[in-house]
Amino acid sequence: MIITDIADGLSRGVGNMTDTLSQTLFEPVIRLGVTGLARSGKTVFITSLVANLMDRARMGGLQAVADGRISGAFLQPQPDVTVPRFDYETHLGALTSPTPHWPDSTRAISELRLSLRVRPSGLLAGLSGPRVVHLDIVDYPGEWLLDLALLDKSYADWSGDVLTRIDSRAEAADFLRLAGATDATAPLDEPTAQSLAKAFTAYLNAARDAGFYDCNPGRFLLPGDLAGSPVLTFAPLPAPAASAPRKSLWREMERRFEAYKREVVKPFFRDHFARIDRQIVLVDALGAIHRGPRAVEDMRRAMSEILGAFRPGRNAFLTRLLMGRQVERILFAATKADHLHHTQHQRLAAIMAALTREARDRADFAGAETQAMAIAALRATTEETIQHDGKPLDCVRGRLLQDDGSRGKQAAFYPGELPEDPARLLSPAREGAGEWLDAQYQVMNFAPARLTLKPGEGPPHIRLDRAAQFLFGDRL
Repeated sequence: MIITDIADGLSRGVGNMTDTLSQTLFEPVIRLGVTGLARSGKTVFITSLVANLMDRARMGGLQAVADGRISGAFLQPQPDVTVPRFDYETHLGALTSPTPHWPDSTRAISELRLSLRVRPSGLLAGLSGPRVVHLDIVDYPGEWLLDLALLDKSYADWSGDVLTRIDSRAEAADFLRLAGATDATAPLDEPTAQSLAKAFTAYLNAARDAGFYDCNPGRFLLPGDLAGSPVLTFAPLPAPAASAPRKSLWREMERRFEAYKREVVKPFFRDHFARIDRQIVLVDALGAIHRGPRAVEDMRRAMSEILGAFRPGRNAFLTRLLMGRQVERILFAATKADHLHHTQHQRLAAIMAALTREARDRADFAGAETQAMAIAALRATTEETIQHDGKPLDCVRGRLLQDDGSRGKQAAFYPGELPEDPARLLSPAREGAGEWLDAQYQVMNFAPARLTLKPGEGPPHIRLDRAAQFLFGDRL
């Protein structure tokens, strides 16, 4: 195993050296990772970002656009021939059709290469012509990112953590009852192992639907061609009082857990994640606030674990040449800012900053740059002020999205006023409060609005250009 790891490391080192020299001497490549937790809008973000980089009239916050230095943008085949292509055209069609609808969510990793023709700035502006900069966008489920935390855990540690965390959750009742009645020291019985794995998977799906964010192993939710394989047929169990014998259920669960880390998690880290140098993490913070203090605290812990998976730092030339890429910039973006009047956007960004404070401090210390922001990759609402009890009320108006996915009626919506001090939310969340004591925060699902775009315009958004400037504007 050690020799294999050394050989893999040497192979990656040679590949890193080749990539670094090629990018330095020829055409620069920016690898942007896009991930997020459930219902955070990864697919819409990528689709709108690409559309707005190809038609740039709404991207004035990206300095290279404001300076008029981007003369063209075009899609090319991505360099990773074994990775599915992000289906940009289909997703854009869903958003811009006469009856627009939200595209399907991320189910697996995908990639898209957008190449930009950029004129240099500063002293080089008159000395050289335009160059091509490749933006490789890598889309992957947030559940896979949370799996990276498993690499540092044993099966016993992981089991103990999971069982403690889910003990009070109603969604876990059936699984906990089955796990509690199981003798982990008994000889392996495959039907028993399968029943435990199915019950645990059912809990993970129910927990995700209920708004929990710690739903890993991620491939249990998105198994793909691994469905039914032994590497996905394990579950956490209470630790036996005595040492479990060979060929017992505990030993086999332990073996499959280690196989999951080796065969599923490590290849993802090696082949995809370790090659990313800029990263955006999308978060539906408004949804968590609506669900209450426990959901907010669960999200805060998930953000901390996510940052722990990164290798933050500065990508100096020798660092990239000898050690591979590190994540230089990380943006934590609270999505669905269009569900709030613009007067509350700064408060949402402050809450996002507070939620990720612990994670961002670690990244900043390592030399990476981090930022928190409130964005909407596709604006689905307009703003209006209505009179309520004789007082003005700042609202948003949009077309409601029905439970079956159909488009409903137009409605004005006021979600409640977010606090100026994020501690008003985070303190009750840390203390385990069951509900907010002094306010109620509502959410509404809106369907995408019908778009009428002028030539050169991409879809309407909120701060997508500023997000792009932070993530890769310095490289243009």
